[in-house]
Amino acid sequence: MPVIVVNSPLPNVTDRGTMRFEEALLNVDPAPKRLVIGLLNNMSAGALDATERQFTALLESASADIEIELKRFVLPEIMEGEPTSIYSDRNYESSESLPDAQIDGLIVTGREPTTPDLRNEAYWQSFARILEWAQTETLSAVWSCLAAHAAVLHMDGIQRVKSEQKHSGIYSCTRVSDHPIAAGMPLQFRLPHSRWNGLREADVMRAGYEVITQTEGGEVDCFLREGKSLFVFFQGHPEYEAETLLLEYRRDVGRFLRGEAANYPCIPYGYFDRAVTRELTCIQLEAIENRRENILSQIESIFSTNETKNGWHSAASRLYRNWLGYISSQKLSRSDLSRKTVTSGRESDVEVVQSMSW
Repeated sequence: MPVIVVNSPLPNVTDRGTMRFEEALLNVDPAPKRLVIGLLNNMSAGALDATERQFTALLESASADIEIELKRFVLPEIMEGEPTSIYSDRNYESSESLPDAQIDGLIVTGREPTTPDLRNEAYWQSFARILEWAQTETLSAVWSCLAAHAAVLHMDGIQRVKSEQKHSGIYSCTRVSDHPIAAGMPLQFRLPHSRWNGLREADVMRAGYEVITQTEGGEVDCFLREGKSLFVFFQGHPEYEAETLLLEYRRDVGRFLRGEAANYPCIPYGYFDRAVTRELTCIQLEAIENRRENILSQIESIFSTNETKNGWHSAASRLYRNWLGYISSQKLSRSDLSRKTVTSGRESDVEVVQSMSW
């Protein structure tokens, strides 16, 4: 089912506030085949379109017979730091509009940090407000990579730990839970990761989160917390396209050659075949000795003859299909409960229930 990418005009808040409860229920599809998903895309201007494209394609592949309307948002501090046209031309809105957007689910992306402590980022207060709002006003939310780190830091003070080397590549993952969000997933599969920092599994579990999948070596991949809204956290990037890691590696090499990074980037793990890995290793040794300008052209030459494939699409699509299925079932069960409550004349005493039987 195609994803409808649009930010529809927001309803008049005053009118919605005075709308009769029974009238609102008449607009609820008894079998929700349409979901409104908010994408809070906080990536840099250069990666904004690619990130939106990745999540749109993943939602489309996972949606089956559910129609998805995607509404796009950005944190106000990030919007203010870029030319206005970057967001206005793409119909992005400030995250301050999210409470009036009537979304069912939310996806929040990360952003390369500018400070060692995420709480010192310019957007931290806005991020925290959206997180607290999402806890009660969404059916479920996905927190991607750095957004996952920021979320658990705000909620439980869990600190991420920086590694000596960047975790970049395609890693084997193991399903360690029978939670419905992992229904139909194979016991083992592969997913991309691209991060310097990680969360200790012991810290995550001690704070009450449930680990769903682990990467090789027992590191946390996907984990969640159940509440009024189901929060799903990914340290990896199921949404990545086949060439995303290649483009990131080329970018990081360029940063090293320009003196913007102290260390030459590691070759993405499990991503290239052995022949390409050997060639890139030789170039790496040369570049460390002499940061020559033609290093990037050598790498481009190798990439032009190498075909990358998305070997994780099936697993990624399954995870998001389960996520959309959860949201759909919650939307149905809560609307059914609301209908029953109105019928029995108890409009003011609605109790929202959480059900995982989907």
